[in-house]
Amino acid sequence: MFAVIKTGGKQYKVQEGDVLNVEKLDMEKEKKVTFDKVLLVEDEGKTLIGTPFVENALVRAEVIENFKDKKVLVFKKKRRKQYRRTRGHRQELTRIKIEEIIHGIKAVSKKKPAEVVKKEKEDVTPEKKVPEVAKKKEVTPKKPVVISEAKPEKPKSKASSKKKTAAKTAAKTKKTALKKEK
Repeated sequence: MFAVIKTGGKQYKVQEGDVLNVEKLDMEKEKKVTFDKVLLVEDEGKTLIGTPFVENALVRAEVIENFKDKKVLVFKKKRRKQYRRTRGHRQELTRIKIEEIIHGIKAVSKKKPAEVVKKEKEDVTPEKKVPEVAKKKEVTPKKPVVISEAKPEKPKSKASSKKKTAAKTAAKTKKTALKKEK
């Protein structure tokens, strides 16, 4: 029996008893982890493939330790330009041990249990109940209200700006003509 799980943006093929290193999980040593993103489960020749995840399937594991991976050096260089950069990176990982693969059971739902919902319905007294006629009140849609928007001012046309520039040049020529006459 094996399963394919997704964690930390990667997929892992796991079996019961496997020890593997995954992206860091915020869990302390010897804590239990449950992976609910199970992509595939194979059990005695029967294969369940999820779309994207298999419903009612879980993989339980125990955190062994949190640690840092080997250092990876990143070296950048541009030849004949005197450009060199060295950077290091150590990825934080978590070592886990797979304890069991579970499939075919109802997954734990995050909603309220059915019993609590029933109690809430029973608490409603007959006096508080609304008659069915009042529930089916017909609502007619209202007409949409159109709000007139102020029209934005139009930019000045090119013709008016040409007239202004022509008037300016005419004034300049008159001034220069007056200066020449003196």
